[in-house]
Amino acid sequence: MRIKHEGKVELVDGEVKLMTPAGMEQGWINARLTARLGSYILRRKLGFFFDAQTGFRPKENMRAPDFSFVSRERFPDRKLPKGFGHIPPDFVVEVLAPDETVDDYEGKVAEYLSWGVKLIWLVDPNTETVTVVKSGGERKVLKGNDVLTGEDVLPGFKIRVKTIFA
Repeated sequence: MRIKHEGKVELVDGEVKLMTPAGMEQGWINARLTARLGSYILRRKLGFFFDAQTGFRPKENMRAPDFSFVSRERFPDRKLPKGFGHIPPDFVVEVLAPDETVDDYEGKVAEYLSWGVKLIWLVDPNTETVTVVKSGGERKVLKGNDVLTGEDVLPGFKIRVKTIFA
């Protein structure tokens, strides 16, 4: 199905969901995280990272996380598909909008976990926290001087939570 549209969309339970463009604060946080994570991934040749315009559709629904990463082992010939990713990312980041809470992302988090996503960061500018969700469903909320890591998905990556919001 081809849909002509302007802006980001997701396909959820057979319905096309138009996504509101990010506000300036949300966009700035996401751009800085993308630059930092992307630079780390490129320097270490860990794989491929994607921006918020990239769709993943390993099952029925199609989602477009704000940032996503797929390890190079998943594309051994380094050839990426021209269309949507039909494999799930290893890692996703979602930056919440001013009118959103972590609870608003429960369905999306459950779906990412069902796809096999190994690590999820829910970045909340309102509370200046990051909720980390691991593949087994384990959660922790980090803030301030807490150190956020790439766990075993991006080994060695570290950033203080307060740096994300500075």
